[in-house]
This record gives sequence, structure tokens and C-alpha cells, in this order.
Amino acid sequence: MYRELITDVFFDLDHTLWDFEKNSALTYRKIFDKHKVNVDLNSFLVCYIPINHECWKLYREDKIGKEYLRYVRLKSTFDKLGMIVSDEFINLLADEYIAYLSTFSNLFDGTFEILKYLQPKYRLHIITNGFQEVQNFKLKNSMIDHYFECVINSEMVGVKKPNPLIFEYSLEKANTLPQKSLMIGDSLEADILGAKKVGMHTIHFNTNNEEELANEVTIYSLNDLKKYL
Repeated sequence: MYRELITDVFFDLDHTLWDFEKNSALTYRKIFDKHKVNVDLNSFLVCYIPINHECWKLYREDKIGKEYLRYVRLKSTFDKLGMIVSDEFINLLADEYIAYLSTFSNLFDGTFEILKYLQPKYRLHIITNGFQEVQNFKLKNSMIDHYFECVINSEMVGVKKPNPLIFEYSLEKANTLPQKSLMIGDSLEADILGAKKVGMHTIHFNTNNEEELANEVTIYSLNDLKKYL
């Protein structure tokens, strides 16, 4: 479908290649064990995951900042669980979460296979809203950094996906055109609709059980990309 059109393939990182939920759970297990936090991890995650998604939506919309996001997602989760935790301890956990998160390296099934398959045919890049101090370590520690020519994060550009400016910046950085470029990501709002605004082709890797968008190519496995590329 895209084989004759595309020269450059842009990936989102979290929830697309790097298994955020699995690595995040392992990080919380580590820091909760370290600090003897008396909470059932599964109960914590059931509350935390939707709160974290909502916080990231507010962050994308510039309604909250990075430091507040790190604090409030934990504060809101502990409050919902009926746990009294000091702000000082929440901030300690928030800092350690960032410090340890990128040390875990679980990827979605098929990541190595699809990157190895694509690299000889296309130039590969990353566009991520993730924090700059963490994302490069994620790529390096999961041993996929060498596949990508350009790694663009929102803090470099000053805006977040789905703002068109981050896609325009990424296209310029990669020295390519939108009609020759494909964006692959898990978020309809941030990755797919954002990329479409600047004329890029898109494939939605639906890892979040989002409703399928009409006339949008949707995959549920990275290996399904071989049907299109």
C-alpha cells in the first residue's frame, strides 16, 4: 500500500515500540519494595493507569506542566486508594520512578523483527512526547537506538503532539516531505490526527483499545506492518 510512496517512517515510542505499561509496573514494584510502601501493586495500577492517561492528556494540552504531572498522578492515585502519603514522599517516589523507568527494557512483540525488516528499505525516526531525560535511555537500554536516524521529543521543539509544529520540525530534521512520510503510533489524537494535519500518511497501532477511525489503517501487531511496507 505504501511501499512505493514512503521514504521515511516515524514511530511513536511509548505504547508503540516500548511497552510502557509493563515497564512502568516493574518500576513501581521496585520502588515500592525499596521503600516498603504497603499497597497491593495490582490495586494501585488499576487506579493509577487511567489517572496517568488523563494526566498525559492534560500535559499534551498544556494544561499542566511536567513536574505537576509527576506529582499529581501519584497524589490522585493514593487519594483514591484512601492512603495518606506526604507530599515529600510522593515527590521522592516520583523522582525515583523517573530514575528507574528507563532501566527496564520490555518491548512490544515483534519490535526487533519489524525494525530489522524496515531499516534496509526506509529511514526510521522517533517522535515522542516523553520526557527528554528518559527517552534516549529507553532506546539505548532496549537496544533499538541504532535503528533511528532522528529522535525528536516534545521538549526539543517546545510543543507536544498533536501540535503540527512538532511534525513539521521532525520532517525538516529528517529532510523529507510529508507525502513521503508515514507516522505509526498508538494514539489517535496525538499521533494519527496530529500527523494527518501536516499531510503525513498514518497507521494506527491500536494498543489502547481505542475505537477504530473510519478510513484509517489500523493494526494490532507490529508484524502487520509488513502488509503495508
